[in-house]
Amino acid sequence: MRIDILTLFPDTVGDMMNESILGRAQERGYIRIETHQIRDYTTNKQNQVDDYPYGGGRGAVMQADPLYNCWCHACDEAGGPVHTVYLTPCGHVFTQADAKRLSKLDNIILVCGHYEGIDQRFIDECVDEEISIGDFVLTGGEIPAMAVADSVCRLVPGVLSDSECFEDESHWAGTLEYPQYSRPAVWHGREVPPILLSGDHAKVARWRRKQSLLRTRARRPDMYEKLVFETKEDKKILKEMAEDDERRAAPAMDRGE
Repeated sequence: MRIDILTLFPDTVGDMMNESILGRAQERGYIRIETHQIRDYTTNKQNQVDDYPYGGGRGAVMQADPLYNCWCHACDEAGGPVHTVYLTPCGHVFTQADAKRLSKLDNIILVCGHYEGIDQRFIDECVDEEISIGDFVLTGGEIPAMAVADSVCRLVPGVLSDSECFEDESHWAGTLEYPQYSRPAVWHGREVPPILLSGDHAKVARWRRKQSLLRTRARRPDMYEKLVFETKEDKKILKEMAEDDERRAAPAMDRGE
């Protein structure tokens, strides 16, 4: 898979994308991440990429032409038109489902905006979708682009050692991940749950599933409400959770709370 990132700060983005797991994956040829300096595609001596907005207002707007020239170059290198994503607070909020979908493409282009945004005409002509990483505003699109690229690339076959590395994680199957523990077995007086030391893989798997459901119900009720429980084991776990709730509620009722 190839990802091209159009940015005003290619060195910063490149340094991050070339480290750790993604760096090794690039060395092995599973992915390729290229950064492009938008200023290199201007047609004026000042390498200007922005100008005042029509209609007035504070700030500046990134001009369509440098972006378009940079985009054309990235498409030419990829061998044709490429699915293009603009990172913007106006886009739909990025989810794991989007990461799965984008990871199945051979090429994507990520466009990093700045200032007050980019000329709408470039968006209308070249952008296939607009993505936000949350309901907040950053000074530029580089952090969102890196977040999307990281999330997408780790799903590409070969980047991680095994699909199990991401299939057990939060959001993959609509739940949050269960709590994780490592050595030592006791830290600051806090013990690792005994079942994790039992060596019984079936019991460990069941414990993790229950903890995942409990955490999702407590922290993301919106996600929990969408879950469909079809297996006998899940139904048993749900019954246990209900019984646990009743036991916790009983002392409070006895106290008249």
